[in-house]
Amino acid sequence: MFNNLSQKLDKAFQVLKGHGKITEINVASTLKEIRRALLDADVNYKIAKNFTDSVKIKALGQNVLTNLKPGQLLVKIVKDELTNLMGSSSNELNLSKTTSIILMSGLQGSGKTTFSAKLAHYLKTKKRKKPLLVACDIYRPAAIDQLEILANEIDVPVFKKTEEKNPVKIANEAINYAKKEKNDVIIIDTAGRLAVDEVLMKEISEIHQSIKPSETLFVVDSMTGQDAVNTAKSFNDELNFDGVVLTKLDGDTRGGAALSIRNVVDKPIKFIGTGEKIDAIDVFYPDRMADRILGMGDVVSLVERAQDQFDEDQARKISKKLAKNKFGFDDFLSQINQIKKMGSLKDLVGMIPGANKMMGDQEIDENAFKNIEVIISSMTPKERSFPNILNSSRKKRIAQGSGKDISEVNQIIKQFNQMSKMMKMMQGGKGRQMMQMFQNQK
Repeated sequence: MFNNLSQKLDKAFQVLKGHGKITEINVASTLKEIRRALLDADVNYKIAKNFTDSVKIKALGQNVLTNLKPGQLLVKIVKDELTNLMGSSSNELNLSKTTSIILMSGLQGSGKTTFSAKLAHYLKTKKRKKPLLVACDIYRPAAIDQLEILANEIDVPVFKKTEEKNPVKIANEAINYAKKEKNDVIIIDTAGRLAVDEVLMKEISEIHQSIKPSETLFVVDSMTGQDAVNTAKSFNDELNFDGVVLTKLDGDTRGGAALSIRNVVDKPIKFIGTGEKIDAIDVFYPDRMADRILGMGDVVSLVERAQDQFDEDQARKISKKLAKNKFGFDDFLSQINQIKKMGSLKDLVGMIPGANKMMGDQEIDENAFKNIEVIISSMTPKERSFPNILNSSRKKRIAQGSGKDISEVNQIIKQFNQMSKMMKMMQGGKGRQMMQMFQNQK
C-alpha cells in the first residue's frame, strides 16, 4: 500500500539534501518531483497541482529553525497537507438512533458484500451492537449466498426474501423484522452493476428515499484509481452519501483514490479494508495514513492491533514459562499465530517507522511463517517442550521430516532463541516502560 508513492516522495525530498535553506529554486525542483509522484499514483492533475502550490506557499513562508534541516521542514509541511487532503480527522458512524440503518452502495466487484459482513463483525465486537445483515441484491443469487456464508462465520443473522423482486419492500420488511428482534443496527447490502447506469441509480435512490438511512456508505475498490473517484462523484450526485469505504488497500494500489476522493466529493473516508480476513477493517485516520505514506510508520495502529489480539491468560502463562526457562516451540508457535491475527505482514511492516525504506524493493513473503510451522510440526512433543535437547541428529531428522534443509532448521532455532531473549527483556523494567510509552500515544 502506497509503497511506490512513498519511495518517490522520499526521492523528492533528497533534492533538498545538503542545502542550508529552502529557496524558490531548490523547492521548485522538489515540488516538481512530488507532483510527478502524485500523478504516478493516479492522483488527478488539478489536485496534484493545487497540493504542490499549497506546499510551496507554506514552505517559502517559513524560516528554517537552526535544529531543523530544509528537507525535514518540507516533510512536515507535506505531511500536514496530505492529512488535510485526506480529511484531517477520523469520522465515526452515526449510530445515535435506537435502530440505526446503514445503506451500502457501490459498483459490482468493489467488495461491498464482503465489507458489509466486515462492518457487522466490527460493530458486534468493537461497539457491542446487535447487527442484522440484509440481502437486497435481487439480481445476483451468489451475493446472497456469499453474505450468508460470511454472516455464519461471525454469527450474525441475515434477512433475505429470495422470492421478492422489489428491493424497497425487502429493505422495509427487514426494518420491521429488526425492530421485533431488537437488532440495533441494520446493514443493507444493495445490488451493484459493472458500471454506473440509470437503472442502478434509480433503484438505490428509491431504497434511500424509502428507508431514510442513518448512514449511506459508498464502497469503492481503491485499485481502480481515478475511475473510483469518478464513480464516487456519480453516486454522490445521486445519493449525497455520508462517507466512503476504500477496499483492497492491501493490494498494489497506487493510492490515487485515497488521496483524491475527499477533495472531489467532500465526504470523509470512514473505513478502509486491509485484507481478506473478516476482521481486516480499520477506521480511517488521515494523519496516520499520511505518516505511512511518508515512511514514518504508524506505531499507534500497530499497538492497537496488538492489544486487540492480546490474551492476558496466555501472557501470564508465557511470563511464568520465561521466568522458569520453560518457553518452548509450542509457545513460540502461539506467539506467531497472534501476530498472524493482526493482519498481513505487508501491512504490519508498513506500520513500523522506516521499515519500507529498509526493505527497498524486497518483496514481503506473506507465507514466511509457513516454513516455521512446518519445521515445528516435524518435532516431537518432547523436542517442542525442551528445545535444548535438539542435537545434530535430531535436527537432521526434523529437516528430513519437514522436507527442509538443515540450515533452515538451524535458522528457525536461532530465531526462537532470539525471540526468547527479547521476550525476557520485555518482562523487565525497560519493556514495561516501552509499552507504557506506546499506550500513552493512543
